[in-house]
Amino acid sequence: MAKCEICGKSVTFGLKVSHSNRKTNRTWKPNIRKVKAVVNGTHKSMYVCSRCLRSDLVTRA
Repeated sequence: MAKCEICGKSVTFGLKVSHSNRKTNRTWKPNIRKVKAVVNGTHKSMYVCSRCLRSDLVTRA
């Protein structure tokens, strides 16, 4: 499942609009990475979005 375990960011739904203004459903998925992080002093594998990695919300193992 495309969901960040830190901030909770997940799939967003919307419409793709063509040049002729036809609308079809589409999804936007967050950029999720599987990283080994330190949580409460133990190493844990978790799924984190790239925004949380960039802003140092996760300390890597």
